[in-house]
Amino acid sequence: MSQPDASFPLLSSIDSPADLRKLSRPQLQTLNDELRRYLITTVSQMGGHFAAGLGTVELTVALHYVFNTPEDRLVWDVGHQAYPHKVLTGRRDQLRTIKQTGGLAPFPTRDESPYDTFGVGHSSTSISAALGMSIAAAAKGDPRRVIAVIGDGAMTAGMAFEALNHAGSLDADLLVILNDNDMSISENVGAMSNYFAKVLSGKLYASLREGGKKVLRQMPTVWELARRSESHMKGMVLPGTIFEEMGLNYIGPIDGHDLNALVRTLENMRGLKGPQFLHVVTRKGKGFAAAEADPIKWHGPGPFDAASATIFKEKSTGPSYSQIFGQWLCDMAARDARIVGITPAMREGSGMVEFEKRFPDRYFDVAIAEQHAVTFAAGLACEGARPVVAIYSTFLQRAYDQLIHDVALQNLPVLFAIDRAGLVGGDGATHQGSFDFSFMRCIPNLIIMAPSDENECRQMLYTGTTLPSPSAVRYPRGGGPGVPVQEEMTALPLGKAQVRREGRSGLALLAFGSMLAVAEQLGELFDATVVNMRYVKPLDEDLIQRVARRAEGIVTLEENVVAGGAGSGVAQVLSQTGFCIPLLHIGIPDRFIAHGSREDCLADAGLDLASVRAQVAAWWRPSRRRAAKAT
Repeated sequence: MSQPDASFPLLSSIDSPADLRKLSRPQLQTLNDELRRYLITTVSQMGGHFAAGLGTVELTVALHYVFNTPEDRLVWDVGHQAYPHKVLTGRRDQLRTIKQTGGLAPFPTRDESPYDTFGVGHSSTSISAALGMSIAAAAKGDPRRVIAVIGDGAMTAGMAFEALNHAGSLDADLLVILNDNDMSISENVGAMSNYFAKVLSGKLYASLREGGKKVLRQMPTVWELARRSESHMKGMVLPGTIFEEMGLNYIGPIDGHDLNALVRTLENMRGLKGPQFLHVVTRKGKGFAAAEADPIKWHGPGPFDAASATIFKEKSTGPSYSQIFGQWLCDMAARDARIVGITPAMREGSGMVEFEKRFPDRYFDVAIAEQHAVTFAAGLACEGARPVVAIYSTFLQRAYDQLIHDVALQNLPVLFAIDRAGLVGGDGATHQGSFDFSFMRCIPNLIIMAPSDENECRQMLYTGTTLPSPSAVRYPRGGGPGVPVQEEMTALPLGKAQVRREGRSGLALLAFGSMLAVAEQLGELFDATVVNMRYVKPLDEDLIQRVARRAEGIVTLEENVVAGGAGSGVAQVLSQTGFCIPLLHIGIPDRFIAHGSREDCLADAGLDLASVRAQVAAWWRPSRRRAAKAT
């Protein structure tokens, strides 16, 4: 049991939801207020996901108060909104460590707490997972309840509707809560909606509804008329018709900041059978005026001064790769009317804010719908446009079939600007871009480029627009080594690498993308030849063979998993051309890399300078190679 905190006397006494359920209704509101103040105080000191969590304080308190968690399963979508959940489930004092090395994970994680029933990080998975849990519980005769909490943004993904469609066809005791935090609700509408929610979730209405169904099903024509009448009556006052048509009992919308109404409604719904859908309206950033006014800016700020609502600026060492991309996109669109920019809900993160302002007719935010984004781009390309899809590495994983089937198979000139490639740091395993070299390298027709610096990134992006086939430019989070960016755009020779240093030791370092900086430092230490590979596909086979003829050992370096990565491509070239030479592949090991600073993640993966130097020093034995040649 933790020590009492005078600033948060009630909250500091809550070490689990079991403690929460002992409180009186008046105490719940006090706890609610303390929890919101605690989030503001704590996140202001270390940064993290902020606005979404403030909006779910009442909902989180109500859920853990009404349901017997963790026996009742609570599944959060994405996890941006789950900070209050972490605080109330025994991790209050650890919140200050969130996203830090060895600290709390940024999202719900199964191995962190039994209250985190499903690991998340990417959106729109909660309903599918919760439905699976519900069906499994029913098969075992387990009466536990299962609740999925999905944010409004996550409802734009097709996967959420696939799960709803399936749930509506089953007799699963599942509660889906839509946390609608992008819609204002006036006082009058809120009161009316709360009234309807209370009535529609009550036992009397439920019994009349189910009893009426049993009677009317004996008269098909009357039953269909009654069903449609009920559905459209609700649709006139509530936006629930679509969910009712999918087979879920819709209730709401209800004011998500009215704690008493939430508790009453959830208590009513706890006993309802079959798939239920509760629509809760909340406000992002609730209780912190600046976050309410600008929830995008306050989605995931760094440390800030809570009194003045001032976010402390990080020291800048130059433009980030995202900014380089954003500037290039604007410049390219100004000179080529065919350029179209597409993002799956990552306008700010991908650096597209200015592009939207300057070219609104050529900017498309398709929401959290990565599959649609890729096929939409393919359709544009069919009609002569030059679409540019700005997408995070781990989000492209969700559109893999579309990348292969709709773009590469048809050899359409879609350019993928792949941000957050490699290790991203605090967002952890769900967001580390560890696999894109591997999953893209096997796709025919796809050109893959990896810039080693800011200017190379700009030139590679331009190169992609000159190609008649699909292409990808893959760059890391944050900034590069600080190379000046040339305004002039020049296409790079296709599939050609660049020798950056000629060494005399017999060791050759073949670096892909961000690993060139480490390779150049190692080149000085080992007097090694250093090659900036630039292209992952097609590889510069001629240069690889020339290096192999002179070298006594080759090391490949990439910020991607070793398995199936760029180094594997080099090994394949050497094997097919008859070269037998010692090879060392350095990259991300065969495990998921946890959260922490980007520097700590690189060290964990063995990709920081010290770790790479140690690996090369332990492996490199030039005398053995020379002896083998002599015999």
